[in-house]
Amino acid sequence: MLRKINAPPSGRVIALTLVCAAVLLCGFLVGRATAAQTHMQSALDHLRAAKGELQVAEENKGGHRANALKLVNEAITEVEAGIGYAGRH
Repeated sequence: MLRKINAPPSGRVIALTLVCAAVLLCGFLVGRATAAQTHMQSALDHLRAAKGELQVAEENKGGHRANALKLVNEAITEVEAGIGYAGRH
């Protein structure tokens, strides 16, 4: 037969419970933030790939390659800012 225990939980049990709850909450929030950014992250990956291709392309494009590289760099900055903004809000 089980004996009924009326003692309150120890400080160690409470601390362990709070740590577990915090870990689960952080995991949920990180997963949610990461999942919401899949398209932005994909765009960032493509922009970085485009930047790499533009950097190795020949320069004989009448300044258009250089301008495209400048615009891709600006786009990378904006996408990173958007990801950062969404992560804070």
